[in-house]
Amino acid sequence: MQEVENTTVELKHLEFDDYVELKEVMIKAYPEMEYPYWSEKAISKLLKVFPEGQICIKVNGKVAGAALSIIVDYKKIGDNHNYEQITGNYTFKTHTYDGNILYGIDVFVSPDFRGMRLGRRLYDARKELCENLNLEGIVAGGRIPNYLKYSKELSPREYIEKVKEKEIYDPTLAFQLANDFHVKKILEKYLEGDKESKEFATLLKWNNIYYQEKDYTINTPKSVVRIGLVQWQMRLFKDFDALVEQVEFFIDAVSDYQSDFVLFPELFEAPLMAKYNDLGEATAIRKLADHTEPLRQKFCEFAVSYNINIITGSMPILEDGVLRNISYLCRRDGSFESYRKIHATPSEIHSWGMKGGDKLKVFDTDAGKIGILICYDVEFPELARFYADEGMQILFVPFLTDTQNGYTRVRHCAQARAIENECYVAIAGCVGNLPKVNNMDIQYAQSAIFTPSDFAFPTNSIKAEATPNTEMTIIADVDLSLLHELHNHGSVNTLKDRRKDLYNLSWIKK
Repeated sequence: MQEVENTTVELKHLEFDDYVELKEVMIKAYPEMEYPYWSEKAISKLLKVFPEGQICIKVNGKVAGAALSIIVDYKKIGDNHNYEQITGNYTFKTHTYDGNILYGIDVFVSPDFRGMRLGRRLYDARKELCENLNLEGIVAGGRIPNYLKYSKELSPREYIEKVKEKEIYDPTLAFQLANDFHVKKILEKYLEGDKESKEFATLLKWNNIYYQEKDYTINTPKSVVRIGLVQWQMRLFKDFDALVEQVEFFIDAVSDYQSDFVLFPELFEAPLMAKYNDLGEATAIRKLADHTEPLRQKFCEFAVSYNINIITGSMPILEDGVLRNISYLCRRDGSFESYRKIHATPSEIHSWGMKGGDKLKVFDTDAGKIGILICYDVEFPELARFYADEGMQILFVPFLTDTQNGYTRVRHCAQARAIENECYVAIAGCVGNLPKVNNMDIQYAQSAIFTPSDFAFPTNSIKAEATPNTEMTIIADVDLSLLHELHNHGSVNTLKDRRKDLYNLSWIKK
């Protein structure tokens, strides 16, 4: 199968070397404007006075959008201003590190990359910058580019109210309202030459509810991480596209809650084997493996467009004629890595001829260090301990169990791994019946997130759990800072107190 290039998304501080690409993006983003782009001199000055406030987003190494801002003393500026005044006649002399407001002077995304939700990432980065610089909020003058179509029948105020009520769509204002900005007032003659908005603008504000000092600007390491689990109902699908549509539904739903991770179960795509049921179990699973690379590509696309890290459950893969069970970590920056199930179950060996992998490593993400173990693997405590020694904070376990006995093994072993390795463990499984797929007839699951056992955690060491045998999602927050406290000041210290003078753990295969 031909390899398809993966999309890589990077959120970075803008540099002057990016100017040529930045100019191209602005020309595409503002086709109706007479002067659609900033001059080299202006960008150079902006980078000199406030480099950390200029953020760009790159797709496959090329600038796809940017958010430009300054800090102002809003008490001196006030609500009655225009674009020329706020920028100091485009010299940015109004910028001061002693100010209290982050003022957004521009944000744009190339039309070539719309639909990837890059604008939301830029807005989120601005909010993060505001919080970490301990500023009161973000203020911006927002264009209303669809107002020209309604200006003869509606006043600007009436137009804005109809946009709020979703009776009229304005791409800029609707997006800003969806990103928690509120309209303070209407500005007249805000941006000279903005014919689409009739030179009107909304004065928008986003309030920083944290208002506390931090050491970082953007890409701050997370403390509280939001995890989403998909408890997947086995059902027959018409084709591959129908399965992908169901996958996207769950990713969309979980990402709407700003989750950092979503976990799918082991072999959730097994319904696609129904069309090969007459070929025998071993042949059917190998036919299913033909869908693995296209499915991995779809997961990578969804990770980028929905801004969420995805643990893809697991899928069969043929490598040099050897059948293995693989799971992918698809990061929201477009990169991906893989883990191969190390312990094939007796049933997988007997029915499918599956073999185990031989590599184990911790995966770095923007929301902590994670490990992946597929189902049976979690019943071998050595693997999770290797992960713990490498700093794992969250262990993800996609599983597939047919009986309650099998589920009980996975569940209790997963809880044990959380306690003995002082980490969080998230498990997600399939439910329901699949009568037209051999060796996959029945499923039993109760997905859950388990915690260590100490005062900072729930008394039963369960952060969240699903209703048994019901298709649903779980979304819960885990606090990584509690793990650090536990490692150093817990009631017991199962990692630190090991008797390494008596025993040790080593990985034999190089």
